[in-house]
Amino acid sequence: MPIGEGMAGHSQFKNIMHKKGKQDAIRSKLFSKLAREITVAAKLGLPDIAMNARLRAAVLAARAENMPKDNIERAIKKASGADSENYDEVRYEGYAPGGVAVIVEALTDNRNRTAGEVRSYFTKAGGTLAETGAVSFMFDHVGVIEFEAKAASEDQMLEAAIEAGADDVVLSEDGHEITTSL
Repeated sequence: MPIGEGMAGHSQFKNIMHKKGKQDAIRSKLFSKLAREITVAAKLGLPDIAMNARLRAAVLAARAENMPKDNIERAIKKASGADSENYDEVRYEGYAPGGVAVIVEALTDNRNRTAGEVRSYFTKAGGTLAETGAVSFMFDHVGVIEFEAKAASEDQMLEAAIEAGADDVVLSEDGHEITTSL
């Protein structure tokens, strides 16, 4: 094959460009979601990671996805700005096919649009949207904290969890799982 000719007229660069463009779009969407959660967490509590557990968790999630530090800082600053977008936490309850109870929690800047979209998803999947309180009584709002087994011995982990007021502790060779009330 002569130099410069590829298969079917496509250059390797074009293939890489299309693949990278698709990956960049996925990352951009993920970064937007992460930034929104950081902004909401900073608005609901203090904009200080040390004093706001939800913000700390959101920043850790962003760092785990390699979100740039500038984006994280911008999302925190956005919470204190007067011209910032306002996101509300909304909760929808319903039933999936087979009568399975479902709770959907979302962040939205438009409650009406979100309600319509959630209702549409339930309908398309063969489920139904229910009244507030229809299924929430069947759920407990809990936090789960997981540690690697090497973090502490079973006795040390159990003692620390009891002292901190944990509801349940499951210890194993694979790791430790602590359940707490929120």
